[in-house]
Amino acid sequence: MPSTSQTAPGPMARITGERITGERITILLVEDHDMVAEAIRIALDRTDDLQVVGRSLSLKDALADAARLRPAVVVLDRRLPDGDGIAAISRLKAAAPGTRVLVLTGEATPAVAARVAEAGGSGLILKAGELGELQDGVRLVAAGEVAFSKGLLSGALDRLTGRTADLGSTLTPRERETLGLLGDGLGSAEISQRLGVALNTARNHVQRVLEKLGARSQLEAVAVARREGLLR
Repeated sequence: MPSTSQTAPGPMARITGERITGERITILLVEDHDMVAEAIRIALDRTDDLQVVGRSLSLKDALADAARLRPAVVVLDRRLPDGDGIAAISRLKAAAPGTRVLVLTGEATPAVAARVAEAGGSGLILKAGELGELQDGVRLVAAGEVAFSKGLLSGALDRLTGRTADLGSTLTPRERETLGLLGDGLGSAEISQRLGVALNTARNHVQRVLEKLGARSQLEAVAVARREGLLR
């Protein structure tokens, strides 16, 4: 897929080598949904100190665009057509040393926030939040600080320092049942039949289990659950 990134330095910016510098914080937006990307771009560009200098539609494009544009901050969607954004953080930082990564996601748990921190990301912002939260988040990570949506930072720190309670403490009874069926090797269709629910409902149960365990796949969720003593 071709990149749609465009260099667009404004009146407050200047180009030095490959990297755009100046008073405005330069941003590479990695988001494959057009309407979402446009709303974010408008929200960021309308400020005096933030500037979107490029947009990437995939992780592959993002790696090339980050190396070329050297933005101060990469605003990275968690789920992209060619992979998991969190898993690509280290590659993005290697492609553009000094660039900081702020992840955007539709929903998250402290376990997911911990994954972002462990991968070298500087923050995790929920898409459902206010646009002002995203603007402030970009400013914070550009200044070398961290930016996590409310409720995620403390939970992430607890997980990273080993102070967290039982990882499965937030699982509902139905989600625990779903996890047990995943541990038995069942897929969504079989879980649907076993629980007597619609296939989409079963898939939602599975997805919530993955989110709460900070897992990227059913296999990883089972591995995490066994490690944490949630499954035998």
